[in-house]
Amino acid sequence: MSETITITLVKSGIGGTKRINATLTGLGLTKLNKTVTRKDTPSMRGMVRKVSHLVRIEEN
Repeated sequence: MSETITITLVKSGIGGTKRINATLTGLGLTKLNKTVTRKDTPSMRGMVRKVSHLVRIEEN
């Protein structure tokens, strides 16, 4: 498993539930096409899995 993952917001969270929007904010994804790099931990993977329909993931 790689040490980091790069997450890009490709679809808006508008119209999503409060929980989905809170997850996006927790990941640091506040604007469309914003890219963040995070450590590849089980908790990050779980957050990404919840919003997988809105983000693109690249393993570094």
